[in-house]
Amino acid sequence: MHPHPAQVCVVVIGYDDAPHVTDAVRSALAQGPAVREVIAVDDCSTDGSAELLDALAAGEPRLTVLRRAVNSGGCGTPRNDGIDAATAPYVMFLDSDDVLPPGAADALLTAAAEHGAEVAAGLCVRRELPSGRETRWQPELYAKPAVVARPARRLRLVHDTLCVNKLYRTGFLREHGIRFPDGRCTYEDFVFSARVLAAAPRVALVPDRVYVWHVRRSAAHLSISLDRAGIDNWHARTEANRAAYEILLGAGEKRLARAVRAKFLDHELRMYARELELRAPEYRRAWWESTRAYLADFDAADFARARAPGRVIARVVRAAAEPRDLARLKELAARPARLCPPYARAADGTPVWSADLPEVELEHLLERPVRLLPAAVDAELRPRARGTRLRLHLHELYGRMAEAGPRSVDVEFVRREDGRAGPRRTAFLAADPGAGTWSAETAVDLPSLGSGTWDLRLRLRFADGTSRDTTAHAVAGPGLLRRSAVPSARHGVLLVQPYATHSGALAVRLAPGPRGTAAVVRRRLARLLH
Repeated sequence: MHPHPAQVCVVVIGYDDAPHVTDAVRSALAQGPAVREVIAVDDCSTDGSAELLDALAAGEPRLTVLRRAVNSGGCGTPRNDGIDAATAPYVMFLDSDDVLPPGAADALLTAAAEHGAEVAAGLCVRRELPSGRETRWQPELYAKPAVVARPARRLRLVHDTLCVNKLYRTGFLREHGIRFPDGRCTYEDFVFSARVLAAAPRVALVPDRVYVWHVRRSAAHLSISLDRAGIDNWHARTEANRAAYEILLGAGEKRLARAVRAKFLDHELRMYARELELRAPEYRRAWWESTRAYLADFDAADFARARAPGRVIARVVRAAAEPRDLARLKELAARPARLCPPYARAADGTPVWSADLPEVELEHLLERPVRLLPAAVDAELRPRARGTRLRLHLHELYGRMAEAGPRSVDVEFVRREDGRAGPRRTAFLAADPGAGTWSAETAVDLPSLGSGTWDLRLRLRFADGTSRDTTAHAVAGPGLLRRSAVPSARHGVLLVQPYATHSGALAVRLAPGPRGTAAVVRRRLARLLH
């Protein structure tokens, strides 16, 4: 017998998502006896979604379908409809294009009941489709079971802005008037999560997988939050962060409010800075102006809580009236961060961003351990029939590299689709007299890697015994970063495409054999047609 029967309501929301909505609902019903009811809220779909849900409900007494007469324009209003209609003691949320893995409701309900928690949260995985590659969302929070008596005791909670990987006591939401913003609010989760934390709930954390977030970047229409091409998305992001900060500050949760701003610097600011160089000049100017205005309210304590790369990017934006140094900011926004030349100093010798922005000081680089420094490595991949060569150049960084004594670099390519690592090679670094760099070169056996997208990973090793894991800046130049067909004894032919990622790092796409080459051509044609 189930220990906690029929106590959960799963609210599924959807709009024009006929291909996926029934899979989402079935995954909720498949949770078993823990689920008392599934409320599917159709936001005035025009593609037959509601009819599919009605047909499913005809044979499933636990399923109730609510049809909105007018489209709300966002996710918040239909979720509020679900909260209002719920009769179960606990409520969960599910989007129509995602699924609940087996046992999700049981894991969350057990944790909430055992610990008397108003909120129970578990691990969400982002699954890229169609590749199936999975990334764990905020894994630090869900490494092991934990009970947090008050959110202020675990500031990391502000980083998990999702509502879908959590179970809420329905009475708790109603007692505190906690609802989602109505209408079109792109980041409604940010506001809702802040309202939950502001009510100081007891939170139970479990390491179980409780949500599978499907990411379909090749879909005809990107989800609201994934579509970052327009400046409106950035405005919505900053406004949601502003609202979360003010909600927590108004509730007297000053530490949580400052943690929201630190998250903005370390996550949102870095993510959008990585893409800024790709945008049109009009977007860049609007982004820069908007970001400067938002950051104007940040004080020294807000900056102090953020990691160094986000702090520096923010200070450059605040100090410069117009967009500048976008390529360099992109590299600094990478994970791990890379600070590319030039390396300027103020009149007193303090490291600074540039000679004309001396107010953006980089004095922290003189104190941080080598393993945390934003080391900059340039990489050139030269595919050849007689053997591919990888050339690396490590830059000095205000004397810190020479102080540590660069000795060697471990080179490894990691397949993006599944995290599989290729053969590791070690190359020795040789100083370039007068150039302020250290160089290394090694052979790369590309045919042994196989098909897929491969990211270059480096581990720098120093004479003092320390090491630094990093990525490498992809150098553009004659004969570099272009597709080539390389003869291969193993595959006949290997199609090789070195390229720079959004953060400027070197990666390579491989398509072995005639079949792989044909697949690349088909994908290229499909993109052109799309």
